[in-house]
Amino acid sequence: MKKSSPVNKQGQTEQQFLRDYDASQFERPSVTVDMLVFTVADEEEQNYRKLSPKSLKILLVKRGEHPFLGQWALPGGFVSTEESLEEAAKRELRTETNIDNIYLEQLYTWGDVGRDPRTRVISTSYMALVDSEAMEVKAGDDAADAEWFRIEDRWVRETKTATADGSIKEKWVELRLRSEGEELSATIKVTKTVAGRIVRETREIVEASQLAFDHAKIIQYGLERLRNKIEYTDIAFALMPELFTLSELQQVYEVILGKELLAAAFRRKVADKVLETNQYRKHAGHRPSKYFRFNPEWMDQT
Repeated sequence: MKKSSPVNKQGQTEQQFLRDYDASQFERPSVTVDMLVFTVADEEEQNYRKLSPKSLKILLVKRGEHPFLGQWALPGGFVSTEESLEEAAKRELRTETNIDNIYLEQLYTWGDVGRDPRTRVISTSYMALVDSEAMEVKAGDDAADAEWFRIEDRWVRETKTATADGSIKEKWVELRLRSEGEELSATIKVTKTVAGRIVRETREIVEASQLAFDHAKIIQYGLERLRNKIEYTDIAFALMPELFTLSELQQVYEVILGKELLAAAFRRKVADKVLETNQYRKHAGHRPSKYFRFNPEWMDQT
């Protein structure tokens, strides 16, 4: 016996409902993607006896069109109806910066009303950690320029207030981004509200200089997530060559985390993620250091 198709309150089958459906009955927001592409790059060092100091950098594009004409923003753009979010992210990154074939990880979706002066826009952000030396960054599409910016942050103030069922903690973080010819800044207020078992965290841009849209708080959130991920994943190895010393690896961790690490504790921490080799790094001014390689099976050992 053939089973009949279920019908709704109007007596329609699903096929009839879809045939008569009017998509214009609901106002549809636009959807965009924004990409946070981080790298760790060498800085100039006069002392050849030391490893080159490194800095954490993020890729930004200068807007070549309104709104925020001439200001800096994350690479990104609108999603078409014929592509997935990830496809749109890769396309926009390629057309705006010339970067292609990198792994992007979905970070967060931003949907505050009024975050874009053009129209109602919901944006999904993606994050990647890449080797900038292996890439040729070149502005394209509607971007007037594309540059790597050294990124630094610091907490400038903190308050905590007790409430009847929890607490409200407020922190102000200052972002500074520098390239050869530009200096950008922003202050973001991060509010963490605890009410019983419910924990809620929000971000608000207090001020921003030459950073478009709400990208200052997206960058601050992404930086926070990057630091969390480096603690429990192998994301840092995306920046390492096939062979590396533990000192070189430690330096990358320190730059991303923004703090110095004790060598002995660090080596215990990454012991499962690396494999020792019989090769040594020999360089004038340095003691020979043993080379290691990434252990792709480290998760199977935990």
